[in-house]
Order: sequence, then C-alpha cells, then structure tokens
Amino acid sequence: MYEVIGHPTSRAFRVLWLLEELGQPYTNIPAKPHSPEALDCNPSGKVPALRVDGQVITDSTAIMTYLADKHGQMTFPAGTLERARQDAVTHQIIDEIDGVLWMATRHKFIHPENRRVPEVVDSLKWEYERNIGHMADRFEGPFVMGETMTIADIILTNCLNWAFGAKFPAAPEKLTAYAKVMRSRDAYQRASGKG
Repeated sequence: MYEVIGHPTSRAFRVLWLLEELGQPYTNIPAKPHSPEALDCNPSGKVPALRVDGQVITDSTAIMTYLADKHGQMTFPAGTLERARQDAVTHQIIDEIDGVLWMATRHKFIHPENRRVPEVVDSLKWEYERNIGHMADRFEGPFVMGETMTIADIILTNCLNWAFGAKFPAAPEKLTAYAKVMRSRDAYQRASGKG
C-alpha cells in the first residue's frame, strides 16, 4: 500500500487523485508543509511525498510519473513520441502555469513578510492569462493529449482550480468547461472526499 504524505489541499491532491484513477490502495497522512512528518520525508519540508517499499519519492510530478509508469496507466509508454509530447505539455504546465501560481502564492503569504513583493502579483496574473491562453490554443480535447487522459490532465485541472481560488483571470471557456468535466470524475470526487 502506498503512503501519501501531504495535506489534500496541497499538491498532494494530485497524487491522491491519480491513485484513485489507478484504483490503488493508499493511506494519506495529511501533513502540512514543514511539519515533522513532512520534514521526515523531505529536508525542505515540502509536500507531497510518497513512501513505497521503505523508500521516499518527493515532488508531485515525479511521484505521478513513477506511479503511472509502474501501473501502465494515465501515461504513454516511455520512449515513444507520444510520451515525449506528453512530457513536453506536462513541463509546459509546470513551468508556465503552476510556476506562476506558486510564485504568486509565495509573495502573498508563504515568504516572510519582509521578503514579499505583493506588487509582482499583478504581473503574474498577466503572465498566467497569457500562458493559459497558449494552453487553450493547443487544447483539442477531450483531454490534454486528445483521447487519452494522462497525468498532465490532473496537473492542469489542479492548476485551474488553484487559479480560480486565487482569483486569477478566468481561463478560456473551453478550459473552464474541461475543468468542470474533470472535477465530475468519480476518482476526483473520491480524492476530494465528496464521492
């Protein structure tokens, strides 16, 4: 059984949702960042972490890639052109959407007050709106990779939810509709405690 360390309101939700999609048993330790449980798994105190066979894997995308590869679901096989395209879009989401949201979050309440630059948030909102527009331009649906749901969908949906909660500009309609469909999935509902 997998053990997911991280509160479901963090990026740990991505891992919990994937495990539900995969139908794999797990336990969740809802640890907050920098808690003793988080520090036990990662010297930086970041979550999530995955404990499996006595080993710890950190970083939500690394964890998800491992799980998808191990179970042969929610990903294209390593070494294929489809996987290369999947990895490219996954990195685009992490770099251009997740990274912008995380930077804004740090300057709103994560950094010590004397290190925050709240004025940067307006620029980050502009950057997010531009970047989510680029994502919408390439999106054909029903999933990021067309007919196949992959870990990129979990990351993108999580980011769209995060942006909404952070009062960032609304995503283009096709991505807003996509996120609504993704949130209605049984696995999403179970991971969020609603199913």
